[in-house]
Amino acid sequence: MSDINLNSPRVYTSESVTEGHPDKVCDQISDAILDAILAQDPMGRVACETVVTTGMVLVFGEITTECYVDVPTIVRRVLTDIGYTRSVYGFEAETCAILQAIDEQSPDIAGGVNFAWEKRGVRKGLEPGRAIVVDKSQTGAGDQGMMYGYACTETEELMPLPIALANRLAARLAKVRKDSVLPFLRPDGKTMVTISYEGHRPVHIDTILISAQHDPDVTLEEIQDGITAQVIVPTVPENLFDDNTRILVNTSGRFVVGGPQGDSGLTGRKLIVDTYGGRIPHGGGAFSGKDPTKADRSGSYGARYVAKNLVAAGLATTCEVNIAYAIGMAEPLAVMVDSKGTGILPDARLSELARSVFDLTPDGIIDGLDLRRPIYRPTAAYGAFGRPELDLPWERLDRVAELRNRAGLA
Repeated sequence: MSDINLNSPRVYTSESVTEGHPDKVCDQISDAILDAILAQDPMGRVACETVVTTGMVLVFGEITTECYVDVPTIVRRVLTDIGYTRSVYGFEAETCAILQAIDEQSPDIAGGVNFAWEKRGVRKGLEPGRAIVVDKSQTGAGDQGMMYGYACTETEELMPLPIALANRLAARLAKVRKDSVLPFLRPDGKTMVTISYEGHRPVHIDTILISAQHDPDVTLEEIQDGITAQVIVPTVPENLFDDNTRILVNTSGRFVVGGPQGDSGLTGRKLIVDTYGGRIPHGGGAFSGKDPTKADRSGSYGARYVAKNLVAAGLATTCEVNIAYAIGMAEPLAVMVDSKGTGILPDARLSELARSVFDLTPDGIIDGLDLRRPIYRPTAAYGAFGRPELDLPWERLDRVAELRNRAGLA
């Protein structure tokens, strides 16, 4: 059982950002390039990074593929979709410079991914790091690391409520801008939600904070009134408000200069936005721009898949899954389930169930979830989890019956 006093009040805070935030711009460009490659070459190896700053986009990394993609065209299309279409925004899709610095994947890394450690034979006298391939049937993890997945019963999509609301508010902020409901908005923006809890149960919203880039000639009062009426009220359930809830909009007073003009952006700097809003630890690896042989991406999807099915099966109301990988090895080094004291079985037994029901090797996750296809750009903004509108494979609940049966609950 957890040593936390579940009767003591607590608060959790999570933030999100809009698709026009400079770091999210980079994530979307990197994933759009990945999708373009996977559409033609499902076996392509991609580790694509992007940097943006005033008037410039730099795409760099390691890509090995049999196809050709027009990187500048993809970049300009993403920027146009986001809304950077006017020079007054300080960054414009059609006029920004685009630079490329792309190499192939390291042959040392490729060797470990192509032929997993478990399927290689090592002979004495062979050069260090070299091996005789005895079986080409298994993929090794593309990197070492720890990947975390999480699920809980706070929302219908089994996500923590603070990050779910922060993402919804950010998405709504972009929608009212694009639909000209609030025509004074510009592409950059941030949201943050603080929720008060009693034990594991969310009780009410303590604070909603929104910072929205805007035209220079609009008043702060117009911004606050418009965002409250058109973003917050339609998005947040009324029962979560109480007399103590604070709504804060543009607390800096002015937010005209934003996007890549206001701050440089880099792929992979919004890891907590992409995942669970800080509710659990994070292994440190980004998702965007990486093909599914990279354990940072596929391992995290696999961990979410396990956690969500365990919770949906009624085996816990809160579930954290940690998977550890070694580069070049197929089998995880460790799989641990932590139910935070909410499991109906011991955590050791839940960990055994996860191991027995789910194939958590790279091939098991990639093939089981059909990850070698262009599905990633939509996940590069507003979170990779808890997105029912996208029908993401790691969000499916197709292992619930088997888990219940093996747990003796059928």
